Amino acid sequence: QVHLVESGGGLVQAGGSLRLSCAASGSIFSFNVMGWYRQAPGKQRELVATITSRGSTNYADSVKGRFTISRDNNKNTVLLQMNSLKPEDTAVYYCNYFAASRTSWGQGTQVTVSS
Repeated sequence: QVHLVESGGGLVQAGGSLRLSCAASGSIFSFNVMGWYRQAPGKQRELVATITSRGSTNYADSVKGRFTISRDNNKNTVLLQMNSLKPEDTAVYYCNYFAASRTSWGQGTQVTVSS
């Protein structure tokens, strides 16, 4: 079992920046994929960005060029730097861990972007 704890959400004006952090603990496989998903009210949860333990990244088209995902394997943390935020980025952001056919989710952190 892997436990994920997120931090860094909040309220920001359009054009501003926020950084989300997720710390993983527990039985962590050396090769894994960590990432961020988000869910806006009335919408399905969607992928934002993922990064493998080897550093390969994947981004949703809607955030390319604005968001950057990174990780520190020694600390089992993953960061999401969000720049040029838009009101449509408003959602609950969830950290995700996937390895060996198992997935874990964080509790979610609210990001609200005002226009």
